[in-house]
Amino acid sequence: MLVSVPLQRSPYNVHVGPGLLDQAGSLAAGVLTPGKCAVISDSHVAPIYSDRVARSLRSSGFAVTTLVSAAGENSKSMEEAASLCGQMIAGGLDRSSAVFALGGGVVGDLAGFVAAIYHRGLPCVQIPTTIVAQVDSSVGGKTGVNATGGKNLIGAFHQPRLVIADTGTLSTLPAREFNEGFAEVIKHAAIRDFDMLDAPDDLPALIARNVAIKAAIVAEDEFETKGVRALLNFGHTIGHGIENAAGYGRYLHGEAISLGLVAACRLSVEKAGLDPAARDRIFSALARHRLPVSLPPDIATEAILSAMRKDKKFHGGSVRFVLLKRPGEAFVSGDVTEADIARQIEALRG
Repeated sequence: MLVSVPLQRSPYNVHVGPGLLDQAGSLAAGVLTPGKCAVISDSHVAPIYSDRVARSLRSSGFAVTTLVSAAGENSKSMEEAASLCGQMIAGGLDRSSAVFALGGGVVGDLAGFVAAIYHRGLPCVQIPTTIVAQVDSSVGGKTGVNATGGKNLIGAFHQPRLVIADTGTLSTLPAREFNEGFAEVIKHAAIRDFDMLDAPDDLPALIARNVAIKAAIVAEDEFETKGVRALLNFGHTIGHGIENAAGYGRYLHGEAISLGLVAACRLSVEKAGLDPAARDRIFSALARHRLPVSLPPDIATEAILSAMRKDKKFHGGSVRFVLLKRPGEAFVSGDVTEADIARQIEALRG
């Protein structure tokens, strides 16, 4: 399946389906001039898939250097980005080279950021291997690393030249990592296509539908200046705060977003008149994928709020909070206060 991301200045395609890793070289050669490249992966994904990708790239004329970071959110750092850049310098990569991001959301964000800053920008091909990355983070050009004060605070917009989403890679995901990806699927359903909550078990078709939703929103508001792309942050304001306050690694990204979705749905009922039945359908979908819906007592509310105050979604001390009016219709509200958010964080403990 092929989904287009119709950006005005830099359109690209997303290929979705099984077996695409073996076509990585020929697909990449269709948009890039083969030459030196870095395949950036992590210690979980590289042993399984990096040789296969490198073999395909070499068969199409690419000279491959494989770089491996430690798996996990802690690798999304300026230190790791600098280390990868140093390794690329040592490997002789120059302004004519390219970067391939092979892995989940952490690898995609990190490698995309390295591609954005190395020699002031190299072309990047995203090869996502998790549901989170395939349905969300590999598309749209947001790259970055975390800072001590919050998630993704250091980054750049750097659109990929191509996305290769091989759904066969999802078969090797542990159950927890498989399930966490559905938090982003449920988010897309909530803001644009509520029927997706009851989607059939055709995983490639489901992923392609999610990519199409993300692509349409990104095409309308590539740099998040019109308020449309901000809708993709539904559940993320509180979710990112929880992820940071808990310490990166305690919750997978989708698990933290699940908690944020619960709070955002409750606020949508309270502030925007969302039908409680719609809220409950979202809650049921989260539970069906074994995603968390309650917060343990040891993660302090003030710690979550402190992390949120440093979030990109805060402007001049006020928060842009995404709410649902009705199924499939989201908007950015300026009426949600910090006190409202604190109350909903406390409610998560119930």
